[in-house]
Amino acid sequence: MCGILAVLGCSDDSQAKRVRVLELSRRLKHRGPDWSGLYHHGDFYLTHQRLAIVDPASGDQPLFNEDKKIVVTVNGEIYNHEQLRGHLPNHKFRTGSDCKVIAHLYEEYGEEFVDMLDGMFSFVLLDTRNNHFIAARDAVGITSLYIGWGLDGSVWISSELKGLNDDCEHFETFPPGHLYSSKEGALRRWYNPTWFSEAIPSTPYDPLVLRRAFENSVIKRLMTDVPFGVLLSGGLDSSLVASITARHLAGTKAAKQWGTQLHSFCVGLEGSPDLKAAKEVSDYLGTVHHEFHFTVQDGIDAIEDVIYHIETYDVTTIRASTPMFLMSRKIKSLGVKMVMSGEGSDEVFGGYLYFHKAPNKEEFHHETCRKIKALHQYDCLRANKSTSAWGLEARVPFLDKEFINVAMSIDPEWKLIKPEEGRIEKWVLRKAFDDEENPYLPKHILYRQKEQFSDGVGYSWIDGLKAHAEQHVTDKMMLNATHIFPHNTPVTKEAYYYRMIFERFFPQNPARMTVPGGASVACSTAKAIEWDASWSNNLDPSGRAALGVHLSAYDQKLPSTGNLGPNIIDIVPRIVSVPGVAIQS
Repeated sequence: MCGILAVLGCSDDSQAKRVRVLELSRRLKHRGPDWSGLYHHGDFYLTHQRLAIVDPASGDQPLFNEDKKIVVTVNGEIYNHEQLRGHLPNHKFRTGSDCKVIAHLYEEYGEEFVDMLDGMFSFVLLDTRNNHFIAARDAVGITSLYIGWGLDGSVWISSELKGLNDDCEHFETFPPGHLYSSKEGALRRWYNPTWFSEAIPSTPYDPLVLRRAFENSVIKRLMTDVPFGVLLSGGLDSSLVASITARHLAGTKAAKQWGTQLHSFCVGLEGSPDLKAAKEVSDYLGTVHHEFHFTVQDGIDAIEDVIYHIETYDVTTIRASTPMFLMSRKIKSLGVKMVMSGEGSDEVFGGYLYFHKAPNKEEFHHETCRKIKALHQYDCLRANKSTSAWGLEARVPFLDKEFINVAMSIDPEWKLIKPEEGRIEKWVLRKAFDDEENPYLPKHILYRQKEQFSDGVGYSWIDGLKAHAEQHVTDKMMLNATHIFPHNTPVTKEAYYYRMIFERFFPQNPARMTVPGGASVACSTAKAIEWDASWSNNLDPSGRAALGVHLSAYDQKLPSTGNLGPNIIDIVPRIVSVPGVAIQS
């Protein structure tokens, strides 16, 4: 992932302003350590911190059209750039950069070209002929992006909060699937798929159609000119990504450059059974497997760095980001610059354990729609920023536009969890890859019970975090929480602890407003809590809060706001599946 920062219409073209813009851009250097670029045109500054993945030799940014009148700074990957070049026969491409097509598409199609892009991206484009500019973010918000406004009338666009929070009067999350146009001075949605209306689809389930759609999604993401690998936990989602990648790697350009053996990565506490599960899948697929260990104290020591980089105080996100943050550093140290990961499957297929309680297919479908729409605030934010902190790029094939269209067009009756019929969570995905003649995965991996990502940081890890917070947040502090933090008031000591750290880094009111809030059980939306009356008394983002579903659920008698110590957790070992993360209590 790269880092972009644009200051647009700032009424200041002084050297001091240029120095300030460069200073702010350097706050994003962790995202793109390979090269830095700045374009200055009157009141406009476009900067770029590059992580070189495609055409590393000549794809430095900002990018231009032929006469350099159109300027673009981009973070992301355009997977269909070669096909798009075929629609631009009258244009000359001076580099092999996949993002080069953006300037030329704008020349041909104006602002309406964005929906033609197949990839993950955030960009700012400046037309110096009339000083018109546009900014856009990918469909579901895989890449991070923020927009701000200065008192001087300037508009700011940044990959991360830290690029603009100190210099803008107001700022907010740039919504996914949207475009900002200076002509209108407003945001508008460019991504308008059928599922977005939440109307109930009726397409019959066809396992082969779903399989082909996901295989195509993985294959297109093998576009790279640098070493890459897969995050592998031994769970369903990451294992499928690894299996398909291993099958199709041999015929790719990447294989010719870096070899045909796929590298896989996993991190966990010492002795975790999930490390064994990941190794089992690795042996089955024939990957070169890299196993990293960390301790609970290692994770606690990293919390402040994690919150600084992921820019949130959401409890689940911080719990899950920490091992991913630590693993990303290890992966980058091996010279790897890109990884494939399994985010998005649980939102698309209703894989979280609380979906067991969906009362009907209509509620099930509405909840999946709500979850996908909110991904940019949770798992996309985590996957993007935890890896980008170390100059590593994460690609997420489950969030491919075309794959989402296929998966979300299936009649949700097929997605409903029906244990009496042998249909567990994500059954339609499991069945699509249940190939007796040419198996993708061992059966027990393919049909393994779901463990959500927030629990992927481990039960003992979570208990350790709660115990650490207990030592640093007093009961007296909690009594005053509503006065200190009136917005999204923390209701547990763990949440209060994270909030204190966040506010130290990002003290502005708009910063705290970028973080979602509201009640949740096992990562549900607030609406889904209505599905089970017992959940309202057991609000916790952990999958163990799905009482009556999770095999190691919390004790139903426990208060939701207490600090759960190891003594109240049963002694059955807990096995956790996360993309590349494996931890046991």
